[in-house]
Amino acid sequence: MLKANNRPQSSHVRVWILCLILFLSVVAYADRSILSISGSAIKDEFGLSAIQLGLILSAFSWAYVIGQIPGGLFLDRFGTKKVYGVTLALWSISTLLMGFVGEFSSGMTMALTLMFALRFALGLIEAPSFPANARAVIMWFPSAERGRASSLFASAQYFAVAIFSPLSGWLVSRFGWEWPFFVLGGIGVLAVFVWMGFMRSPRHHPRVSENELRYIEQGGALVDIDSAQTLKARPPLSKAMFKKLLSNRMLWCAYIGQYCIIALSYFFITWFPIYLVQARGMNILDAGFATIAPAVFGFLGGISGGYISDKLLANGWSLSWARKTPYIVGMLMAASLVLAAVIPSNVGIIAIMSFAFFGKGVAAGAGTWTIVSDTAPKEAVGLAGAIFNGIGNMAGFITPLLFGIIVGLTGSYSIGLVFVGAHCVVAALLFLLVMGPIERVGEEQNSTASYEKPEKEGGIKVV
Repeated sequence: MLKANNRPQSSHVRVWILCLILFLSVVAYADRSILSISGSAIKDEFGLSAIQLGLILSAFSWAYVIGQIPGGLFLDRFGTKKVYGVTLALWSISTLLMGFVGEFSSGMTMALTLMFALRFALGLIEAPSFPANARAVIMWFPSAERGRASSLFASAQYFAVAIFSPLSGWLVSRFGWEWPFFVLGGIGVLAVFVWMGFMRSPRHHPRVSENELRYIEQGGALVDIDSAQTLKARPPLSKAMFKKLLSNRMLWCAYIGQYCIIALSYFFITWFPIYLVQARGMNILDAGFATIAPAVFGFLGGISGGYISDKLLANGWSLSWARKTPYIVGMLMAASLVLAAVIPSNVGIIAIMSFAFFGKGVAAGAGTWTIVSDTAPKEAVGLAGAIFNGIGNMAGFITPLLFGIIVGLTGSYSIGLVFVGAHCVVAALLFLLVMGPIERVGEEQNSTASYEKPEKEGGIKVV
């Protein structure tokens, strides 16, 4: 550990750590999404059918879910810096190799096999990335700032769409479908050196002042979870820990809440543009531009949700209600997307979707990864985040499939919209009526006092 007199007088290293994990999250989202930009050119070059292209597109999601629990176990065993650095290097190499498929394949079957394998590998290797983000936030941020920190890296998908989708489209049109993979893979490889050079645990970071260290530690940051001594002393994973994480009512409400959030996200990136074309009569170009406004409002909502949650906490609200209230309100706002079924104008459709996705962003910013940071057991932070993210991301393949089945059987997009909107209501009711107090697992209050709703008395009654 560095001596106190070697530390700077003041610092904001946690802000730079947040900027770094935000950047890595944007790269991760871009790596998983650029195939949709290059997909048409790949389909044409290798003579793939729509079903074969769909198989390649689905490879990431299946592997991403499968890799969550192993990724979480690696995080708890080897720490955030090492696991994130190694996986970042490997997934960036996987992205780079996608650009060379044409050089190593002699026909359509070989190309299909290689691309499926590389996309599956990408999903498997990227699996620890967001649990690692949550672990870094737990390590570096006090409770009063976790909402804003978590909402930023959770909003990386919007940055990825805004920055890399236009860039990837330009690269494909100018140089060929391979170049988005070359560029993003290269960025990822360079980012490995930045991450390994800058990331440290708070006590051992040379740029952290005593004041900042004291502030984050006294505010509830788990500054030692990645120390060598803590990692070495951590007991081996037990069935009891798995049981604790899979039998806790509060955590299951958080898991289902994340599933419902991701269900909305995948509806937006899969069926929403198709709905605009087939049910609302838009052309493809207009439908593409129509997705921009909801995406922007989703990002603004995400930032707002984290800020509101932390502000409520600072103003005396209990942790439980500071996290729950924006989530509940946001999801009820998001449920308004069902009104798209009865709004006659396309402008009105975009307006209501923008409102709904602002609400979805508020809920995600306040009540998803923030709650994991607040509740994960100290000895299993990575595993808790992995289970949470794994269950949530099942919506990535379940929701598009069920929506398609509903539309196919009923011939009605309106019923499909009701199906998506129902996720919002169910999640809000779970947080309101079922979840109970939000507290770190293993540190639950021993008292048998009933869980009370907040009462205004110079603030909010702490549960």
